[in-house]
Amino acid sequence: MDLTEGTIQEKKIRAKKMMLWFGIISLIMSFAGWTSAFVVSSSREDWLKDFVLPDAFLISTLIIIISSITFILAKKAIQKNNRSQTTLFLFLTFFLGLFFIANQLKGFQQILDLGYNFTGPTSNVTMSYIYLIAVVHIIHIVVALISVLVVIYNHFKQRYSANNLLGLDLSATFWHFVDILWIYLFLFLYFVR
Repeated sequence: MDLTEGTIQEKKIRAKKMMLWFGIISLIMSFAGWTSAFVVSSSREDWLKDFVLPDAFLISTLIIIISSITFILAKKAIQKNNRSQTTLFLFLTFFLGLFFIANQLKGFQQILDLGYNFTGPTSNVTMSYIYLIAVVHIIHIVVALISVLVVIYNHFKQRYSANNLLGLDLSATFWHFVDILWIYLFLFLYFVR
């Protein structure tokens, strides 16, 4: 299909989806740069080779996977016009996102308890990378949470139906992206030394 074909509404939908994908691709490039720098820096003499990620990061990984499932269930519920189930799953997704952030902060506290700060005399380049990568990801989770709040608001205004899911679809795409991104980052930080 030619991108110039279709109704004005179809063109707007394609444009919004394309803008989201451009943003996602730029985020992929950013995190690829940081993880590449992590690999290059791992040859430094002061690199921590035996550091184990805090358990809170594993727990947050499980939470984020469950949150993607609840977002999928929210979409399936709205497609079946089950508004109460949609509400339930959207709120579950939102609160699981908050729980994810809480566990990330707990992981940071566990790193601090080991004596590693982001900067300063008690910092280490390994930990600084872990802080940077995780904090930037948390910022994107916050953006995704804001998008979920917008979806919840629009859901209460009854702007979504089985035939009109654009806002929900865009939010879900971004949500699943940041979820997959964290799974990649967790596995990367867990296995790459």
